[in-house]
Amino acid sequence: MMDHWRDSKKIAVLSPVAWRTPPKQYGAWETVAGNIAEGLVARGWDVTLFATADSITNARLHAVVEKGYEEDSSVDAKVVEYLHLSEMFEHAAEFDLIHSHYDFMGLCFSRLVDTPVLTTVHGFSSAQIMPVYHKYADANFVSISDSDRAEGLNYLGTVYNGIDVSLYPFIEERGEDLVFLGRIHPDKGLHLAIEVARASNRRLLIAGIVQDADYFREKIEPNLDGDRIRYLGPVDNAGKNEIFSSALALLHLNTIPERFGLVLAEANAAGVPVIAMDLGSCREVIEDGVTGFLVDGVDEAVNVIPRISEIAPSACRRRVEENFSVEKMVEGYEHVYAQIFDR
Repeated sequence: MMDHWRDSKKIAVLSPVAWRTPPKQYGAWETVAGNIAEGLVARGWDVTLFATADSITNARLHAVVEKGYEEDSSVDAKVVEYLHLSEMFEHAAEFDLIHSHYDFMGLCFSRLVDTPVLTTVHGFSSAQIMPVYHKYADANFVSISDSDRAEGLNYLGTVYNGIDVSLYPFIEERGEDLVFLGRIHPDKGLHLAIEVARASNRRLLIAGIVQDADYFREKIEPNLDGDRIRYLGPVDNAGKNEIFSSALALLHLNTIPERFGLVLAEANAAGVPVIAMDLGSCREVIEDGVTGFLVDGVDEAVNVIPRISEIAPSACRRRVEENFSVEKMVEGYEHVYAQIFDR
């Protein structure tokens, strides 16, 4: 039956327009939306990706926004977002399913069209957006981890995010550095990573966009010395792989429950163990003692660094291939699609 659907059903994948799909550097939601589109096409689905005009895809590309609003200061974010959203839903009748990665905003259009809408919830950014989710609680939802769910929503399943494992060459030999990759924001705990690096007398390499300028200026910048604590700026995949090549471990000392954590899978794909705070989805992505260590604070993180030698890089890679690949993700979404098409 699934093979028949692949031949007969048309899927629209609605990606955000903050960044290009896939993004050049940062952009987790665009990364996942792009990976889903590519994975579906590879499995024979008829897919149209609604994204920015500079996006790269093997699906059909439909765009009314030239560049991501985070990359083009000349545009108003809300204006281009609603141009993009309205364009998608004005074409809804051309599709058998709309797979939205547009948070609560896509939900607001969902009852205006006959085409079913599936929303992947990439995280609840604040309590202020929850009234929209409550209003549309009977819509179709997928969570990206079992830990990141809101009560009362109609979840059709959990589908873990998937990465293109081929983008991360496997590294057998360990480096000596601790590394941090991600948005620089208090939620991600970079200040704690700096504490761990100093206490363990290891160099810390930092890469990512500055999302909270005050936090960076007050808590991070005074610690940067260009040597033991180094900020490299935002990086693309090649930059990530260069950092992974010198990594002993990735530090992910998140201060709030993690929703999924793409960088955890990316590091493990390269064979790099992860030391993560035991909050939210980290327990689902990292197998404690096998692909890294789950900790409760700075002291525990420092204490497990001498145990990194217990982690086999091959085990890290294998877990990603088995659980967090694009292929595994798309298979999961096919099961969710089947629930919708079977109605």
